Amino acid sequence: MSGPLEGLKVLDISNVIAGPFAAALLGDFGAEVLKVELPVRGNAGGDPLRGLPPHKDGKPLLWKAVNRNKQAITLDLRKPEGQALFCRLLPRFDVLIENYRPGTLDRWNLPKEKLWELQPKLVILRVTGFGQTGPYSGFAGFARLFEAYAGLTYITRAPAEPPMHPGYPIGDPIGGVFGAFGVLAALMHRAKNPDAPGQEIDLSCTEAMMRLLEVLPIEYDQLGQLHEPVGNGNAYVAPAGVFRSADGEWVTFTAATQSVFERFCRMIGRAELVADPRYASNPLRMQHAPALNAIVAEWIGARPYREAIRELSEAGVSVAPVYSNRDIAEDEHFRFRQSITRVTDADFGSVAVICVVPRLSATPGEARSAGPAPGAHNAEVYGSWLGLSEPEQDRLRGAGVI
Repeated sequence: MSGPLEGLKVLDISNVIAGPFAAALLGDFGAEVLKVELPVRGNAGGDPLRGLPPHKDGKPLLWKAVNRNKQAITLDLRKPEGQALFCRLLPRFDVLIENYRPGTLDRWNLPKEKLWELQPKLVILRVTGFGQTGPYSGFAGFARLFEAYAGLTYITRAPAEPPMHPGYPIGDPIGGVFGAFGVLAALMHRAKNPDAPGQEIDLSCTEAMMRLLEVLPIEYDQLGQLHEPVGNGNAYVAPAGVFRSADGEWVTFTAATQSVFERFCRMIGRAELVADPRYASNPLRMQHAPALNAIVAEWIGARPYREAIRELSEAGVSVAPVYSNRDIAEDEHFRFRQSITRVTDADFGSVAVICVVPRLSATPGEARSAGPAPGAHNAEVYGSWLGLSEPEQDRLRGAGVI
């Protein structure tokens, strides 16, 4: 382990993406993370994320990425013997991450009072869809719900078209980012106040998504208006949109500032647009967005996308190709920065994952290993850590405890 969080120990009993993503972010920067899953029995058990595509040779690729930099054990916290083993493990850890519905750990005889009795300085991150309190607190929490309740789905569409979700459950990792941030904030408080008791972090993934869409409440509060969808346009600047090049590729473009707009006009030989009173400011350009977008569409549509990207980028105009995952893997900039790195994997030797973000100059983090198999470290944890004999481990395994 290396990085600024070296020495921090995290017990991750959460499932799917949001909680495990928070734990993996801490692991990226050196925290020691132990992942706990239900014992696998036939097609049951394990983290449900293992069942989500894509798979290769029956192995879950998304799970490997989300749970990188972790050790893994199996343990059934619903069983008294599982609870007893958990209580023996917990004092070793600084942080506990869970994402069960409110009250679940209490029903499993693991209320926060007992957790703090075992580890008085424990930081408990509770990740749910809607928080520990309120009318929706008992609702199931999935990314589509966070995105819809927070307003993202409403604005992610073209006018008069049905609302759309992103092609990936983005609400989950966003919640994970806020979860890791909350843990670090709590740990900073503990570092400044060594005698302070542990604390509980109530993370609503819906509120995390709302925090990113911060214009929505103030817009309604002060103007009483809905934030209506603009499709591939831009709610704030014009011209802007996604345009097709002469060779059929998609290019996203925005004249984000006055200077960018003026540079674009001059580079395409339309300097007269700068002096046109209809386009004298961004608010005025917003009123005439269709006409300006048509000019951009014509210019980009007359060129191969690489040529369009090069000319616009060299002129200092905001533009980017709309990349697939293949394009990302082959891009020279991302290769230069090693934005995609490789980590060791027990099944495939090595797999590609995103680099550690952000990059610290003095104490950088590291992506070391992909998510392990269920219970990959049972022998180490139960044998070396807790001193259970092999016959005892076999008995617990047969009883479905580990």
